[in-house]
Amino acid sequence: MIVVHHLNNSRSQRVLWLLEELGLPYEVRRYERNPATMLAPPELKAVHPLGKSPALDDGEVRVAETGAIIEYLLDAYDLEGRLRPARGTAYGRRFTYWLHYAEGSAMPPLLLKLVFSQLPKRAPGLVRPLVNGVAAKAQAGFIDPQLKTHADWQEKELAATGWFAGPDFSAADIMMSFPLEAAASRAVDLAAYPNIARFLQTIHARPAWKRALERGGDYAYA
Repeated sequence: MIVVHHLNNSRSQRVLWLLEELGLPYEVRRYERNPATMLAPPELKAVHPLGKSPALDDGEVRVAETGAIIEYLLDAYDLEGRLRPARGTAYGRRFTYWLHYAEGSAMPPLLLKLVFSQLPKRAPGLVRPLVNGVAAKAQAGFIDPQLKTHADWQEKELAATGWFAGPDFSAADIMMSFPLEAAASRAVDLAAYPNIARFLQTIHARPAWKRALERGGDYAYA
């Protein structure tokens, strides 16, 4: 039985979604963030030394990192290639690009946005005005322009088919869901990005996405 070590409001929601798209049976082993710090619980360190989610067990095999888990599941179970274009093709190369772009390039500025928006709230009262000024300058001068560059690029790439790796829905779209959901929640105005808005509406209407949400529980980006 496949077991997903699932943290609420995290990237692991994408793994549940992929499993639902593939129609595979699985067990959800649930972990909850600390409501004060939003950090993962220490129990996850018994699963992986970094104490992060997702991690997946498939018999004797344990895989961590969302992209690696998605590749493992596709290699092991998507034998007909329903959710991945053929390797060596133009769409196959696009698939690989977006699969890795989702975490390699798209998420870092979103993480910076989250950190710098929270810094003033967590700073001691005496230095809060100074921290607020530094955080505001960092966001306006570097983070927000980076986020706009990424959103503009994503919007353009979705224009042709509505999907990232070609004319059909693929696991690359599953990978891209989290950065786009995170961006929509705290970084970009979807009114300026109709293709991104349409992408999110379309994936949230998929039956497999809805089933994964039921299995995973509360998800801030739903």
